[in-house]
Amino acid sequence: MIIDQDTVEKIAHLARLELTGDEKQTMIKDMNKILDFMDKLNEIDTTGVEPLVYMTNEVNSLREDVIKQEISHEEALLNAPKQDGEYFLVAKVIG
Repeated sequence: MIIDQDTVEKIAHLARLELTGDEKQTMIKDMNKILDFMDKLNEIDTTGVEPLVYMTNEVNSLREDVIKQEISHEEALLNAPKQDGEYFLVAKVIG
């Protein structure tokens, strides 16, 4: 696949990018270099090679999820800039 100006313009439109003429030419060169590199990788014989899922054999060691400090409903509302005694009050965001 060869990247041309139409392809760059389509990708720029999908990505909501505005590119100048010089930027489009740079993108064409860069994207074609990426595809050329991918073609080189496709030439490698990978028969018998297992897919790599993780870079190391390390296992995550996670701590137990323990409640360390509890606050009451009233204490939480003390930190609110606006509240009605029972709930936090926030600006309406849905029309």
